[in-house]
Amino acid sequence: MSSERRSENLVVKEVTYTLFKDGKFYIIENVPARVNEETGDQYFSPQTVENLHQIILGQKKPVRTIQTPVFNFA
Repeated sequence: MSSERRSENLVVKEVTYTLFKDGKFYIIENVPARVNEETGDQYFSPQTVENLHQIILGQKKPVRTIQTPVFNFA
């Protein structure tokens, strides 16, 4: 499970980061972040953001691929 460390209202833990870019969803698991316990806002270090960009823009093979349905609200 993820480890947690408190800093005022922020808890350091691993989260799942999602991004929709160029018609594709990217899901990256186990990303270190500081999370505000009250709002759920996630804060990432500059190095973590750089690593996320490298994963998304790079040619690294995903650990798995998922298929998900898409619905129109209207």
